[in-house]
Amino acid sequence: MATPEEILDEERRARYVRLIVDFTSTVIMQGRLVRNDGEALVRAARTRILQLFPGRDDTYELLYAPRFRRLLDEFTRPGAESRRGVVIAFPRPSRH
Repeated sequence: MATPEEILDEERRARYVRLIVDFTSTVIMQGRLVRNDGEALVRAARTRILQLFPGRDDTYELLYAPRFRRLLDEFTRPGAESRRGVVIAFPRPSRH
C-alpha cells in the first residue's frame, strides 16, 4: 500500500503532466508553428512526461499521442525547417 507521501508525490507529478499537456496544446494551437517545430515541442513534452512517469509509454500513447497528433494536423503549417519557433526544453524540477 502506498504511503501518504507517495500518494502526494504522484498527485504532484500528475498535476505537472496536466500542465505540460495544456501548455504544449496551447502553444501548438496559438503558436502558428511549422510542423517540424510542433513535432519538436511534442517530443520535448513526451520526454518530460516519461521522466515523471517512467515506463508509462503505453499510457502516453493511449492518452496524449492522439491529442497531439490531431493538434499538429489541425494547427501547424507545412514548411521548411524554421528557426522562428525554436523549442526550449522544459527545465527539470528541483528535488527537495
